[in-house]
Amino acid sequence: MNDEYGELAFPATELAHDTLRHAQALVPAAIFNHSLRTYLYGRLLGERRGLQPDRDYDDELLFLGCVLHDCGLSTEGNGDQRFELDGADLAVSFLTEQGVSPDRTEVVWDAIALHVDREIALRKRPEIALVALGAGFDLGGGPSRLPDGYAERVHRVLPRLHAAAVLHDSIVGQALGKPHKAPLFTMPGELVRQVTGRIWPTWRELSRSSGWNDYDDYRPDSPSVP
Repeated sequence: MNDEYGELAFPATELAHDTLRHAQALVPAAIFNHSLRTYLYGRLLGERRGLQPDRDYDDELLFLGCVLHDCGLSTEGNGDQRFELDGADLAVSFLTEQGVSPDRTEVVWDAIALHVDREIALRKRPEIALVALGAGFDLGGGPSRLPDGYAERVHRVLPRLHAAAVLHDSIVGQALGKPHKAPLFTMPGELVRQVTGRIWPTWRELSRSSGWNDYDDYRPDSPSVP
């Protein structure tokens, strides 16, 4: 596998190879390349925090989480949940078929399900945190924060192919077809709101619609009742 990607090093296990090919068959090249760059940047950001692969975290697990983290945006992964949850479920299904143990698939599930919730992911074990860091860096980090020439070497093998735009359109496209995939106040929901101009209800409006009447006769300066 490494011969195909030149100087870019990826885990050489049979499971890593099979997972890479599985992801490559599922998602467009722009998303696939983003997923591999997520691993490279995740590892690099981990090293900057003093984390060494296979000493401080399981490098194969990190790779699996990175390569599969956006598979919820595939046709096969387009279920009835937010794309990251669909992707996490799809990843576990695939890895279970490969004989991966439940304790390991659970880590991959968490890494994928939490990768858009950076603040939560960073409180978890490195295999989870570094997926979120790597994915975020590939979309919003920028080459100036990398060693000289590193971005060029990565992009020579894994061209960007308009990654951010393709990811945006994939998330929004799924949600427009299935609006329940973009709940209020989530990242998919916000992307759909930006595209459609949808007006979100306020907290007060949502509370009133519940039927609990918590705002009836409420005055902000009055003490709450325990």
